[in-house]
Amino acid sequence: MSLSRRLRWCSTWVLAMALSCVPVEEEGQAPAEPVGTQQQELGVPGFAELHHHMFAEEAFGGGWFHGTVTDALTRCDGGWPESDHARVRMDLSHLLNLCPNSSNIDLRGVPVLSQLFGVAGAVGSEFLGKIEGTQGDTGLHDGRRNPNTEWPRWDTIAHQQSWEGWLRQAHQGGMSLVVVSAVSNGFLCEALPPQNRTRPCDEMMDVEVQLQKAREFAATRDWVDLALTPADARRIISEGKLAMVLSIETSKLFGAKDWRAELERFHGLGVRTLQPVHQLDNRFGGAAPHNAIFQAAQFLENCHIDTDCGLTVGGMTLGFDVDGSCRNVKGLTAEGQSLMQAMMDKGMLIDLAHLSEKSVRDAYSVAERNKYYPLYVSHGHFREVMNGKLAENEKTTPAWVVQMLRRTGGMFGLRTAHDETRTYTKSGVANNCQGSTRSFAQAYEFGRQGLKVPMAFGADFNGFIQQTRPRFGDDGACSAGFQAEADAQARQQTLQGPGRLGTAFDEQGLAHVGLLPDMVKDLRNLGVNTAGLTGSAETFIRMWERTAVTRTGMADAALDIDTTGVAAWVKPEDREAAYPTVCGKAYSPDSKEMNQECRFDDECLSEQCTSVLCSTFDGRCVCNGDEDCGGVGYCQKDTPGNPADNDCVPKKTDWTSCSRDGQCQSGSCGGCADAVGWCFTPRSKAYGQTCKSDNECTTDRCSADCYLNPTGSCLCDSDSHCGASQYCGWGLNSGKCQNKKGRGAACGSGRECQSGTCRWSFTCK
Repeated sequence: MSLSRRLRWCSTWVLAMALSCVPVEEEGQAPAEPVGTQQQELGVPGFAELHHHMFAEEAFGGGWFHGTVTDALTRCDGGWPESDHARVRMDLSHLLNLCPNSSNIDLRGVPVLSQLFGVAGAVGSEFLGKIEGTQGDTGLHDGRRNPNTEWPRWDTIAHQQSWEGWLRQAHQGGMSLVVVSAVSNGFLCEALPPQNRTRPCDEMMDVEVQLQKAREFAATRDWVDLALTPADARRIISEGKLAMVLSIETSKLFGAKDWRAELERFHGLGVRTLQPVHQLDNRFGGAAPHNAIFQAAQFLENCHIDTDCGLTVGGMTLGFDVDGSCRNVKGLTAEGQSLMQAMMDKGMLIDLAHLSEKSVRDAYSVAERNKYYPLYVSHGHFREVMNGKLAENEKTTPAWVVQMLRRTGGMFGLRTAHDETRTYTKSGVANNCQGSTRSFAQAYEFGRQGLKVPMAFGADFNGFIQQTRPRFGDDGACSAGFQAEADAQARQQTLQGPGRLGTAFDEQGLAHVGLLPDMVKDLRNLGVNTAGLTGSAETFIRMWERTAVTRTGMADAALDIDTTGVAAWVKPEDREAAYPTVCGKAYSPDSKEMNQECRFDDECLSEQCTSVLCSTFDGRCVCNGDEDCGGVGYCQKDTPGNPADNDCVPKKTDWTSCSRDGQCQSGSCGGCADAVGWCFTPRSKAYGQTCKSDNECTTDRCSADCYLNPTGSCLCDSDSHCGASQYCGWGLNSGKCQNKKGRGAACGSGRECQSGTCRWSFTCK
């Protein structure tokens, strides 16, 4: 679980080392096992999700998430006072001056922490999760109350993402194996209102509750089963079910109890993989520092202040003992190495996610001593292809670590929250929608073509992180950079494609686990080779099987890693400088269609935005003329109300009041003597049909007038408008077709007579 970039508004990251991670072949390595020395079973279908926090509603004392895995999805209270979720305590100041075994060091003097905890409560909760392009679902979130429509979305961090209906949707779409990770964090638990928690803050108690719920879930559903061995996983998947593997992710692993007895007990509960370390250093090893909030949490554990490198603020790092490159100097302890050996003796899978780089090296040494026992990373980013800020982060995975994974026969769970990614020029996918599947594609193809490492998803649902952003819509499309760039890139997706899937993924992004198959489809539409990803359940099982076979050496020498082809990263502030500005804010010209959110007129294709006061209040693009309404509507510019001025409204039907031709479906607005009045279709009415104006009639004559008879009928204006045996009347019968007269009838002209002759202009001949 990660809070990466969670509190950027209050964090200052000062890292001194630029990364240059080129894998180097180690001397004295055992040779790789010859290909084909182990007989492989037929592959199982489907993809794997290696890091999934089902039942995280029980994490943090049960005090953070709204919505459970098994109950019906319900409307939440929107974070109003006395809310039962998505907010921190009103007073967090007690966390600033508690430092055990110290002389009462007061953290309130540390600026970043004063900001972090000083606002607290209702105000502080508003800012949690609100990074670029997000609305957030913490604090007061009135617009995120209703399930399936308002939540979840790609930026959900406080509402359920693993509801069983969505899990089954993912299974039906191709997910055949999921690693369910029981999670908690005592520091975050303590930050929540006590009245919202369902139990005291105890990480291992939270873990045990989640594991029990997972076991019950597997036992009571006929489409899912718990895999305790690789053979179990093969059988479960071959039966068309979802294979569930249990894991643990927590900093205070096994608490203060005898870890050997606890490992045995949790193995008996079905746990087959775990992380020795999570966010904080523990008795097993060092963690990879990556967020100021956990540096504060680590400080409260050991009261250490490090000045070798400044991760937390200025030249200072709280809690962690770091070197001049801001890397944690703590590796695996003796207990940590013993824990790994005990896990290997049980055939358990060892997850290196969150370990410090020194801990990773130590873990690899233990794996080497055990004939290259498989190691894997359940959720991570490839360092070389991530943006500059993330690439400086120890928690990202460099190529030399990937080389170690390959040598042990391990694999990599690629995080679906990819934020801003560098362009991998060999991917064949344009990197023009930051944070979307296009960003994920850069990292995935770098892993596939450059690092050549087997991969699966490492999504980290319900993990306090935001997921893959959408490529379409107003709510966060392409928004991992800055707003002007996001607007320009979102417009590119519309113009250049590929188009929408027609599912919630289009505009909600990777909102929940059920949309993982949609993400695969979108990647495929972008041209990504997803074969390895969609077959990753088999990869995981083969890795698991390697724990039990007789290993003779490296699974793969991994000498073919190629980290070239990654474009240089250009800082967002430098990219932003290339855009024009209004009121000091960068914008993308002509990037917004009708009714999309906007700040300035020039952002809109119509050149008309309803925002005011230098975008103090954002508006929406409205029409500036009928040409902005796509030919099916007209621009209402003179009728206040709802819809308002400058809205496109449907064109009017005949006889509806109008003020100009453009308002009418027919393209004609008129009235008596062509006066303004109503819509009509010129020359659309035959003799005798109802009409309101001469121009409506094919005869060019209507009996209506402007005052006494506003509606009439079409009249004849010549004999040609009447039948062969009729003529167009005059006088009292003016405009009415009359039957021609027989011999001797009174007449005024020959056209009135059947014979065509009116004798002496009195009688028909």
